[in-house]
Amino acid sequence: MENINVKQKKVDLFGKLLWLVIIISAVIVGYCVYRLVIEGISMVETNGLIKEFDTIVEVKEVVDSDSVELVNKEEKAIDNDYWYYTSFPLIDVDFSKLMEKNKDTVAWIQVKGTNINYPVVQASDNSYYLNHAYDGKYNTGGWLFMDYRNNSSSLEDKNTIIYGHARIDGTMLGSLSRIFYSSWVNNRDNYIVRLSTPTHNTMWQVFSVYETPVEMYYITTKFANDNDYSVFLDTIRSRSKYDFNTDVDINDKVLTLSTCNGNNKRVVLHAKLIKSDNK
Repeated sequence: MENINVKQKKVDLFGKLLWLVIIISAVIVGYCVYRLVIEGISMVETNGLIKEFDTIVEVKEVVDSDSVELVNKEEKAIDNDYWYYTSFPLIDVDFSKLMEKNKDTVAWIQVKGTNINYPVVQASDNSYYLNHAYDGKYNTGGWLFMDYRNNSSSLEDKNTIIYGHARIDGTMLGSLSRIFYSSWVNNRDNYIVRLSTPTHNTMWQVFSVYETPVEMYYITTKFANDNDYSVFLDTIRSRSKYDFNTDVDINDKVLTLSTCNGNNKRVVLHAKLIKSDNK
C-alpha cells in the first residue's frame, strides 16, 4: 500500500510539473506573439510616416551659393578626396511643413548608399525618441534623434551625434550596417553624409566606421582642451574597419551616427564637416 501511495505521489508531482511547463511555455509563446504583433504594427506605422514625407517634403539638391564655406580648405589643399567630395551638391529642405507636424524637428539627414533619408528630431533627453515615432505616438521603433546635449541650431559642437534603432526592415538606422558591405566600401561616392537644418545645409566626409561594445567615449560632445579632442579624433579614426585615407585635426567638426547591433554592440559612423552654407 505504501509503495502504491509513493508511486501515486510521483505521478501527481509529474503531472503538476508538466502543467507548469505547459503554462510557462504558453506564456512565453504568447509574449513572443504579442511582441511580434507590436513590432509589426510599429513597422507599418513607421512606413506610413515615411511615405507621408513624400507628399509634404521636397528634398532637393542645390547648386553652391556665393556664401558656401569650404571648411578648412587651406589645410586640405593637397587632399584630392576633399576637393572631390566638396564638388557634390548640398541638399536643401523646407522645414515649414515638418515643423507643423513636429516642432522637435532639427534636421534632415541623407547617408549615401543606405536607406537613411529622414527628418531628425531632438528632445530634452536621449530617451523619449527611443520609443516614440516622429508623430509623437508610442512606437517601439522610435525615430532618428540628435543628442540632447548638442546645439542643433548652430552645429557648433565638436561632436554632433544622431541615434536611431536598427530596424529589421531597414528603416531608421537599420541600413547603416551596409557601411561594412564591400559594395558600399568599394564605391567612394558613398563616403558623404548630407545634413540640412533650418539654418544650414552641410556636407560631411566619412573617415571612420566600426562596431564597438556599448560605451560612452565615442559619444563625447565636450572636451576640456584641444589635446583631449586630438586624442579623441586619433582614437575614433584608428578604430575604423577601413582606411578612408582621410585626416582629421582639432579644427574639424565631427558628425557621429550610432545604432544598435544586438544589446551589447553599436555600429558607428564618423564624418567630418567639409562644406556648409547658410540658408
